[in-house]
Amino acid sequence: MAALSTQCVVGPVPFKDVAAAVDDDRSSPPEEHGDIVSDLPSSTALGMVLRQYRGSWVIQERVTGFISLQRRFTPRPGDVLLASPAKCGTTWLKALAFATMARGAHPPAGAQHPLLRMNPHECVPFMDELFTAGQDARLEALPSPRLMHTHMHRSLLPASVTHNPDCKIVFICRDPKDMLVSLWHFLKGVRPFTFADLFNSACEGKSPNGPIWDHLLGYWSASKTSPDNVLFLRYEEMLIDPVGHVRKLARFIGQPFSHTDEAAGIPADIVKLCSFDKLKGLSANKAGSYDGKIFNFSHESFFRKGVAGDWVNNMTPEMAQRFDTIIEDKLRGSGLTFK
Repeated sequence: MAALSTQCVVGPVPFKDVAAAVDDDRSSPPEEHGDIVSDLPSSTALGMVLRQYRGSWVIQERVTGFISLQRRFTPRPGDVLLASPAKCGTTWLKALAFATMARGAHPPAGAQHPLLRMNPHECVPFMDELFTAGQDARLEALPSPRLMHTHMHRSLLPASVTHNPDCKIVFICRDPKDMLVSLWHFLKGVRPFTFADLFNSACEGKSPNGPIWDHLLGYWSASKTSPDNVLFLRYEEMLIDPVGHVRKLARFIGQPFSHTDEAAGIPADIVKLCSFDKLKGLSANKAGSYDGKIFNFSHESFFRKGVAGDWVNNMTPEMAQRFDTIIEDKLRGSGLTFK
């Protein structure tokens, strides 16, 4: 394999390698915003207490972390923030973005690539969880350029990020019906509830990080008004042309592939390294677990099917019609559709 272009920025570094060396000055959830949380509207769904914060229904334990993030997070030039509703291709996007940005230090075809020894969520930190646990010092310890992720609505992000031309946001979504099915399979191992429970909560807009339509519209609208700062991706389109989307991602973050990179097959190597079958078959993703601060998930649970259209195996035609009608109504006039 030919050498990678020396023009490429080297970075980011795997989060797990840095976090292990950081001794946080705080190791418990921030308590200073508890009074704000107690005054917020509440709802119980799927065995969880949700609080309505800035229009979003948030798991109660996360609200103080969100407030802390808004007040404490300091962005840096070159920061790249991946954003998504849960179960919309987050794991895949983390792998692709990390492999793309770190290709100078870690050629994707190399035998020692970090993604071969750790789960993608260990390479790219979930900033919501770090602030929830009072472990934001670990985020500060990351050298630039930093690659991070959030499930927060755009309306919950600090203005220092949303109004900062030096920060790039990459948002990924998928057919909301597939999202619900995938979320149910993912969460039922830690919170027993039926698919009907999740479906009805989502239809009411009161599922975790709901309403889903507001989540979508926030980033969709931003991608239209600020296309240089917000890239809007669809999971189904990425499945059809993953190499093309890796090229689009690289251009967006300011690290386009050079002629040398293309001749060396770097974009295709990134897609191969990050393919569903490749990642699912790795020992790092067959064993171990991910500490989500509130829930603990096995690495294996992040790799179920990785396909589009699986909702037909879990959702009745009547449910699909109801949900499609709700989504279509909520998105009407925006230009965003899922037909």
